[in-house]
Amino acid sequence: MKTLSLTLSGILLASTALIAPGLAYAQTPPTAQTPAVISQDPEAQDPDPEEASDVDEIVVLGRYIPEPLRETSEVAAFVTAEDLQRTGDDNAAAALTRVTGLSIVEGRFVYVRGLGERYSSALLNGSPLPSPEPLQRVVPLDLFPSSILEGVTVQKTYSANYPGEFGGGVIDLTTISAPAEPFLTFKVSMGGNTETTGRDGLVYYGSRTDFTGFDDGTRDVPGLLRDAIASGNRVQTGADFTSAEIQAIGRDFVNAPLNLLQEQDYIQPNFGIEITGGRSWAAGNGDLGVVFVAAYDNEWQTRQGIQQEARLDVDQLVAQTSYDYRSTSNEIGLNFLGSIGWSNLDHDVKWTNLFVRRVTKEARTREGIDFSAPGTGEVRDDYTEWFERDLFSSQLAGEHTFLDGALEFDWRGAYALTTRDSPYEKVIRYGLGADGVYRHDGEQYRNSTTFSELEDKIVSGGADLRYIIPLSDARDLTISGGVAWFDNTRSSEQRVFRFYAPNGIPGDVQDSRVDYLFSDFNLGPNLLELQEITPGGGAAAYDAGLEVLAGYIQAEAEIIPLVSLSAGVRYEDGEQFVNPIDVFGNAVTFQPTRLEEQYWLPSATLTWNFAEDLQLRLGASQTIGRPQFRELAPQQYLDPDNDRLFSGNPYLVDTELLNLDARVEWYFARGQYVTGGVFYKDIENPIESAINDTGSVLQQTYLNAPQATLYGFEIDAKKYFEWPDHSIDFVANKRWLVQANYTFADSEVTVEAGDTVRPVSAGGATRPASDFIIDGSKLQGQSDHLANLQLGWEDDVARSQATILVTYVSERSSARGRPGEPDLIQDPGVILDFVYRKDFEWMGRDLGLSVELRNLLGEEYVEYQELGTRVVANGYDLGRSGSISLTARF
Repeated sequence: MKTLSLTLSGILLASTALIAPGLAYAQTPPTAQTPAVISQDPEAQDPDPEEASDVDEIVVLGRYIPEPLRETSEVAAFVTAEDLQRTGDDNAAAALTRVTGLSIVEGRFVYVRGLGERYSSALLNGSPLPSPEPLQRVVPLDLFPSSILEGVTVQKTYSANYPGEFGGGVIDLTTISAPAEPFLTFKVSMGGNTETTGRDGLVYYGSRTDFTGFDDGTRDVPGLLRDAIASGNRVQTGADFTSAEIQAIGRDFVNAPLNLLQEQDYIQPNFGIEITGGRSWAAGNGDLGVVFVAAYDNEWQTRQGIQQEARLDVDQLVAQTSYDYRSTSNEIGLNFLGSIGWSNLDHDVKWTNLFVRRVTKEARTREGIDFSAPGTGEVRDDYTEWFERDLFSSQLAGEHTFLDGALEFDWRGAYALTTRDSPYEKVIRYGLGADGVYRHDGEQYRNSTTFSELEDKIVSGGADLRYIIPLSDARDLTISGGVAWFDNTRSSEQRVFRFYAPNGIPGDVQDSRVDYLFSDFNLGPNLLELQEITPGGGAAAYDAGLEVLAGYIQAEAEIIPLVSLSAGVRYEDGEQFVNPIDVFGNAVTFQPTRLEEQYWLPSATLTWNFAEDLQLRLGASQTIGRPQFRELAPQQYLDPDNDRLFSGNPYLVDTELLNLDARVEWYFARGQYVTGGVFYKDIENPIESAINDTGSVLQQTYLNAPQATLYGFEIDAKKYFEWPDHSIDFVANKRWLVQANYTFADSEVTVEAGDTVRPVSAGGATRPASDFIIDGSKLQGQSDHLANLQLGWEDDVARSQATILVTYVSERSSARGRPGEPDLIQDPGVILDFVYRKDFEWMGRDLGLSVELRNLLGEEYVEYQELGTRVVANGYDLGRSGSISLTARF
């Protein structure tokens, strides 16, 4: 049994000792030195001083402290429905970039205070979610459209009621609920991008129904191939399959619609439609309500850029490969949410179902120099891909109060399933001949067709009980406890095939267009023959699971006047495994992973309301971070975003964190505030990614660094201005907004003499950590500076709103370089957006117009290594984007 050192456990005992003096103090009549009673009700008026002198109770003042922050003891941020409307962000990931200390990576994953997505957890209505991504266990937040969200809670200090996998924070998405008044809205939108819309693009046909997000069967695994795979044998000519059988299986592959890249001289605009509605009815002694959302969107993106791989030459980097590439992707999204609930004053039961589908159809090509390629080294790679990502979640939850609100009981049960299917993932390489023509020879220049599937499932449940014990007329002690359980299972498999020419390809066939090259006429034992090249030994498939059983107890009370303490401890028993599977039934050469750990995770937060609407929070906790399945699995995976090969490391172990926080909050008016805080994290065994050589192939893998620290500060402010008597009507009729936040963070990875790591390249043997990690380097994903600025106005009379949004993220490390090489650096830069909303009536109908302009400064995406010279690992123009939408309310 492994137990974290309980350095905070004394706080739990201290809180019990402190409550008793607080009781005695609360019964002491106020004196000139003790402040008078002021109500916690934010709507209350200032009390009469003479009446206040007769009151013998002291409570926390909170006139302008927003309700969510009054109810929580933790350092937290809340994205409300109003915030989502103001920023116009389409999904949860984009919306969270506006929160202090948060940044977005790859448009999907949120980093909290510079810690990667593995150190945060995402919940939907309090229940955990699986991920459809091969490289992450954390669900990508771009899957959640903002239209289904009522709000988002970002808690940055740990409390025992949340899962123990908590380094940066927990992100809890809350879906919309049934309304008090019936509503129905219909929205249409259209948009484009300067790098994509109306310009040339690269496409392939696919199937007739691709625009719907569903294939018409063209990409189904061919029947003969499916039967051959079911035999458990490697699909190639030999003892198990005759040459004639292999020829028939090869001819069963779909060719022209999925192989042939085409130029399209006009890429259409993005568009989407959405319908939302809900209403409630009286039912029994309560209300029955329903709400639904259904949406479809179709978006295009063209990228033109450069991809290079570096190698160290004496004391500087040189490009080992250098490609100019071009891709056009079409992303189709379908979203459905339905919720039904029944509630009254004491009970609330809700059943919520969510289905999200994201399909990416991509065609891309790259050409350039690969010094490891035969001949001149000048090559071209053509890709056609289709990725299906589905998420289904069903949750039944209830909230109940008893004993006039003194006892609260909450429960939840959820089933969530995500899948990722990538059929006919194709690549073919051509070499440049002396005559300037690219040709494929079927032997030196390989081609491949990959079928891969991933299924990730979570079954979870939990219950929480809270009991409020009155300490006096105005102060309570809240004791809470609960249990939680979840079982996360994942299965992943890929099969890889190629057509090869054992006797070479005649020149006239090499000159054929790709759909003729792989036509049935050329498929046979004397020319091109199908061969399975799926790696064995467990590198092509795995099963994985993580089961966690947890329980916690927590207490919260005003221990002395104006000072409250929330303290608790969580126990987690977790068992995680990754079992490589040889798809051919042979012995597995990769080591399975099994991590069985038990942890006691204490937490405490002290809140001191030392002045009117001004409070100080101090938090301390111990938490953990578990390796993700993909980080442990030896299966290789090619990331289509950067054409980088990834492979896991079965020798990883858990990460352990000590978290310290302090924040001052001043709410000087309704909806207006200034906050500032500092944070510090001590991290044992942080997981870092590293570039690794496998023969002539570069791949990105993972290892545990020995130790790291992260520290910094963050400030956040929001202020409204009004000038009702201004001489200019445009200024006088509006409420002006200035909102800004800034986070500074610094980190240091520590490598001391004798520290070791277990890289996968060493087969699990220990190696000096200094060979892979530079002492004093920063944590991956950590940016020194994060800043957001919002400037805008609201006009209630004109029913309009405009906001300028600026986001800045400084450079961050995206991966460790090979030994002796610098890290790969990503530079997100400055993003400038503008959002305008206007409500109006037309022909008796209430309408809403929204205009969004994104990346107005034309910021580029760039990831590079630099030592003497700069080598661009991936760089392309993002382009400027714009969209317009019209919403009709019925």
